[in-house]
Amino acid sequence: ALIQENCWDTVDRRDRVVRRRMATSAVFILDLKGNVIISRNYRGDIEMSVIEKFMPLVVEKEDEGVHSPIITHHGVSYVFIKHMNVYLVSISKKNTNVALVLSYLYKAVEVFCEYFKDLEEESVRDNFVCIFELFDEMMDFGYPQTTESKILQEFITQEGHRLEVAPRPPMAVTNAVSWRSEGIKYRKNEVFLDVIESVNMLANASGTVLRSEIVGSIRMRVVLSGMPELRLGLNDKVIFQQAGQGGRRTGGAAKGVELEDVKFHQCVRLSRFDAERTISFIPPDGEFELMSYRLTTQVKPLIWVEAVVEKYRGRVEYMVKAKSQFKRQSIANHVEVIIPVPSDADSPKFKTSVGSVKYVPELNSFVWTIRSFPGGREYLMRAHFSLPSIHSEEVEGKPPISVKFEIPYYTTSGLQVRYLKIIEKSGYQALPWVRYVTQNGDYQMRMQ
Repeated sequence: ALIQENCWDTVDRRDRVVRRRMATSAVFILDLKGNVIISRNYRGDIEMSVIEKFMPLVVEKEDEGVHSPIITHHGVSYVFIKHMNVYLVSISKKNTNVALVLSYLYKAVEVFCEYFKDLEEESVRDNFVCIFELFDEMMDFGYPQTTESKILQEFITQEGHRLEVAPRPPMAVTNAVSWRSEGIKYRKNEVFLDVIESVNMLANASGTVLRSEIVGSIRMRVVLSGMPELRLGLNDKVIFQQAGQGGRRTGGAAKGVELEDVKFHQCVRLSRFDAERTISFIPPDGEFELMSYRLTTQVKPLIWVEAVVEKYRGRVEYMVKAKSQFKRQSIANHVEVIIPVPSDADSPKFKTSVGSVKYVPELNSFVWTIRSFPGGREYLMRAHFSLPSIHSEEVEGKPPISVKFEIPYYTTSGLQVRYLKIIEKSGYQALPWVRYVTQNGDYQMRMQ
């Protein structure tokens, strides 16, 4: 499913109709006990005291085994999210578009985190004035308005005070392109695009992959003058099939990639993507995430680790083998193999021909660090610990091995940027830079 963040910021007629259905009566920030920390009444069409029913309703639903971000009670709809130790709650008597309300609440959290580093009870209490200002700018009469933090920061300062003469709102607030200000100028125009993929994997000791997925994102840093339009083409499997290429590019070996759960930044024109599979957009200035995606596919372990554990009276020994199973021309950087040990292990001794090893007692683990790990290589390491007491393995359990790594110029999914075009009415020349990185996500292997 394609989800566009902050749909309300566009001026498309369809979106204006959706906004009319969405009206929120009031927004609250509550602590974990349900006490109101701060609230904003936008429409005055509902008693603010109804929020007192919220926490008992949440507890009641949880006792029933129902976990939903929507609760209705006596004609009042509560739409809420939880972040850290606070709840953000929207109430309404209207037939509310819940997906848009949830998107607004998540965007509000993102904006508050930009201002206060993180949103929690203490930061809310310390920034009452600024939060009220943000609530007033982000929503008007129950309809979301400007939710782009970079634009809000141009006229709402983190100190939360106003000058005697109120600053004029940026043009972007009243523009169709609310995420970018006009009049931006740079001496050198450049675009930096990073395709970053994280591999989540769980494998058993025999080498069978039990669970795997790829979570990817395309992040950009835009240093462009004016109001440029960018067009990005990927080796999307759908466009290859439409072109009758059977999932391959003409004259090349790049396979089409079938992306799942794609989520775009609000700047992307979704109608054009649906029709042509072209990602067309006017970008925000600076850094932002253009899109994210996920692939549930069987992933061959990029770095495989085996650990043979031998226990003797008063000591335990480990023989660890790490093998890189990607192409030889690629290199994994900053590899860390984290091996769990019994909680009472001490007097560590290590021997390895590559990298370094250190004992981290607070993690009950030792960490084997390999600065550079080329593809198709295999390394060995031995570790020795004293065991002053005897613990039952059944009681203590066997935590899995974790691996951290980063492989530049490489994507596990095979996603490739086919082209990145930059179009601006002044016709200046701009340099696009593309980089690929694969890194670990939740990457674990069970021990024998």
